[in-house]
Amino acid sequence: MSADAHHHEPGFVGKYIFSMDHKMIAKQFLWLGLVGLAVGGLMAMLMRWNLANPGEAVPLVGNMLFPDSGGVIPPDAYASLFTMHGTIMIFFAITPLLIGCFGNFCIPLMIGARDMVFPLLNMLSFWTAALASVFMFGSIFVPLGGAASGWTAYPTLSTNVGLPGLGMTMWVVAIFLIGTSSIMGAVNYITTVIRLRAPGMGYFDMPLTVWGLWLTAILNALFVPVIAAAMVLLFFDRVFGTQFFAAGSAVVDGTGDPILYQHLFWIFGHPEVYILILPAWGVVSDLLSFFSRKPAYGYKITALGMTAVTVLSAVVYGHHMFSTGLSPLLGQSFMVLTMIISVPAEIFFLNWLHTIWKGRIRMATPMLFSLGVVFVFGLGGLTGLYLASISTDLYLHDTYFVVGHFHLTMAAAAFLGFFAGLYYWFPKFTGRMLNENLGKIHFAGSIITITIVFCGMLLQGWAGMHRRIYDHSVYTYLQHLAPMTNIITHSALTLGFFQLFFVVNFFRSWFAGEKAPENPWQVGTLEWATSNPIPHGNFEHIPVVFRGPHEFNNPDYAHLGRDWVAQWEQLPGDPSPEERIASTHVPAPQAAHS
Repeated sequence: MSADAHHHEPGFVGKYIFSMDHKMIAKQFLWLGLVGLAVGGLMAMLMRWNLANPGEAVPLVGNMLFPDSGGVIPPDAYASLFTMHGTIMIFFAITPLLIGCFGNFCIPLMIGARDMVFPLLNMLSFWTAALASVFMFGSIFVPLGGAASGWTAYPTLSTNVGLPGLGMTMWVVAIFLIGTSSIMGAVNYITTVIRLRAPGMGYFDMPLTVWGLWLTAILNALFVPVIAAAMVLLFFDRVFGTQFFAAGSAVVDGTGDPILYQHLFWIFGHPEVYILILPAWGVVSDLLSFFSRKPAYGYKITALGMTAVTVLSAVVYGHHMFSTGLSPLLGQSFMVLTMIISVPAEIFFLNWLHTIWKGRIRMATPMLFSLGVVFVFGLGGLTGLYLASISTDLYLHDTYFVVGHFHLTMAAAAFLGFFAGLYYWFPKFTGRMLNENLGKIHFAGSIITITIVFCGMLLQGWAGMHRRIYDHSVYTYLQHLAPMTNIITHSALTLGFFQLFFVVNFFRSWFAGEKAPENPWQVGTLEWATSNPIPHGNFEHIPVVFRGPHEFNNPDYAHLGRDWVAQWEQLPGDPSPEERIASTHVPAPQAAHS
């Protein structure tokens, strides 16, 4: 059946607002995430200004944002800034960009499906996320201001005792709603990959991008309900006066403990690290192969390594709680498990290097950002070993060393991984190319400044600088770090400036960029089997898959006159479609849905 059979063109509202087309929902998540990235990034700039210039008014916007303090960021506003920055970047920037956008766009196209298996649930997932963003951004403007407990929202800081007012309660509701959205998406992603793969596509024929997004969805389905439960209990404490997390209540009546919240938070919180980075790992694993013109080295080992990290992520959360009075034997177990989880990560990191080694590398912008991920993730992974060890973590806990490690491993890697994917799939999103020269300027400015910012934080943390400090100049033992603080701040502001090259490039190219060829990168994954613009139902006929996603420079196909072979191409020597389908146990092609 043709993809356009029985298809009725929806109106404006049905096409652009309440769309059930995975491609449009991906674009909606893209715009939502870009807004979150801009807001969270501006908050980071304000924090850095305050750290380098304590007691000085913020230029240009200070009097508008902080009129009661003469343009100076007051301590309570600073606490709200670092809370909202972390929350927005994690849940309202990286989550919608890497998971909502790339997950929706890439999974059906890369596995040869017409859409998600549950289109209505997909639409509801986006609008639940949009509602969550209304609560989150709106919480800034209510009386007493927004949340100021840190993005982890530890009680007692997050209870009415530590933070009265509506802002913190709205924060709790927003996290519950964005978690609900994530669970909806997870159900869709998991089921779509299992049920709607193109005929002939076994699990080890899927691009590693799909592996990363699929494993992310599994973690979301398992662990987001845990943080949702924590938010429900915290909401009850704030609104109905319960004492689930009330400090000292155990002394009175045997119930309630703030440490209970920490257990609930980190049972979710450490898998969340991998929830956010697994999509970037998958994207980078594919792009390094595509632009090195080599098969991905150790493809199956990389997929299994990501799977091993996914499994182990469930049993390492206690390393966040070494300083809470955790049992030494339990702490030692978490330390060993945390060390073990670095092994599969190190294996596929080495696979990345093997993929690049002696490759015919094409230094296009997506490849540059992918190489940037390799660099910053390597730095972040090595520094994580110090925090996995109890003896060093007790000193480094709650210092800027944790901030630097966290940002290198997840924030910087996810940030660069998102741009790698966006520059790569932009032609498929829009039918136009992003400008390569502007893209390379954007990359060069970003990788240099981001390295200075977060490596500088590592050094400050090693010197003992606390992560939530407001004015370091009042502490004698930190005053000698002022020059380094200035360097980090200037680098952060410069990093923000270089994002303007992306903004110009993005809007210019979206509306008036160079028309993209059908397959600009000369890659054989299934999304390039469709035309631009992508038709309703994605494929006129669902393709049969004959090989994996990384078939480059195979001498058996030299007669084709190109260095790549597509997954859907049937060449002499390949099995018949029926034989291929039978060998992979993937069902016959799906009919187009109306």
